[in-house]
Amino acid sequence: MNSADVLSVQAGTSPTFRLAVTGGGTGGHTYPALTAIRALQARLQPSGRKLEVLWIGTAEGLEARVAPAEGIPFTSVATGKIRRSSNPLKLVSPANVKDMARVPLGVAQARKAIAGFQPDVVLATGGYVAVPAGLAARMCHRPLVLHEQTVRLGLANRKLASAAARICVSSESTLELLSEPARAIAVVTGNPVRPEVLSGHGDRAVQALGLWGFNRQLPTVYVTGGAQGSQQINELIGESLPWLLQYANVIHQCGPANEKGLRAQAARLLPELAARYYLAGFVGPELPDVLALADIVVSRSGAGTLAELTALGKPAVFVPLASSAGNEQVHNARHLEQAGAAVALTGEVTAARLQETVGPLLADAQLRSGMAERARAYGRPDAADRLVDEVLSAASGQPVTAHNRQRGGEPSLPS
Repeated sequence: MNSADVLSVQAGTSPTFRLAVTGGGTGGHTYPALTAIRALQARLQPSGRKLEVLWIGTAEGLEARVAPAEGIPFTSVATGKIRRSSNPLKLVSPANVKDMARVPLGVAQARKAIAGFQPDVVLATGGYVAVPAGLAARMCHRPLVLHEQTVRLGLANRKLASAAARICVSSESTLELLSEPARAIAVVTGNPVRPEVLSGHGDRAVQALGLWGFNRQLPTVYVTGGAQGSQQINELIGESLPWLLQYANVIHQCGPANEKGLRAQAARLLPELAARYYLAGFVGPELPDVLALADIVVSRSGAGTLAELTALGKPAVFVPLASSAGNEQVHNARHLEQAGAAVALTGEVTAARLQETVGPLLADAQLRSGMAERARAYGRPDAADRLVDEVLSAASGQPVTAHNRQRGGEPSLPS
């Protein structure tokens, strides 16, 4: 069913479409939900239908700041965090037991919110808060759409799979990891990417950041460890700077707490090398333009980062966060590495290993071009629209079909 068909089914039912959103804690769960909300609003607008949204989250999560800032009504519920361990005895630790005792309260709070709001559909994008809200959706007989950003289903989505009308996944490789009942309601949509990320221009980055010392004949490397920076990546780049700047321009987002130390290191660089190094604690509105300028990205491998870099077709060298939940960043990075769309540096990562990996990419434009092409093949810049299709379809009670389950999917990879 295409988007026009979905809207025609919905037309005439009500002038207002009600969407309850749950998920958050981190940007990886929060921003895909926000992007989907914006896409749904844009979809409904031409038909004259209004969108009403209620965001169910935690008071401490990122969503508690993002939703009000976007003018989205927000309500908080209690939830608990499971501290995972390979040791079964640690799973029943006092902290886990205490947190799990909060879940029934959260379910009751979420049930009250959903019963009062009466949404046409509930969209859950993961994080611990999605569990009580997702269970409440089932109790209130509201269709539940799950969205998974990573290759493997997160813990919250695994717990909610049996209650879902749809499981929207970001990678075709996820399908083979699902149980048979879950696979029957799974659809490959991709991970929504903020539209502004796709609209950057490299020349604007040069102007905005004053990159007048950059040699545009050399490739540009963008280094980021996320908004807070990564000590591991910062140390690798700090050790590698005198070598790296011989062959590239470097834009380095290091995190506000790390900027002072790295500036002291940069002050020891030869002037001609220092002119090709731009250091920032945080890159804000200029990020789309920085990404457009970059020929190579060195970063962590969170789901949001992968979605953006593949949508843009950027060659990447990933240094996964080894302590990420369920080791998801390692799985994400290896997934693209197997396709030749990125390089994953796992295990013990040294400056020498980083240089051995980045060096060939800096030296060979054709190698970068091939990796960019393979990355772009995995990108889904229309992921938000695909997810909206499934939200509207689930609200209409439409079944998942073979057509929408794998349309436009990339080749399946082992994971």
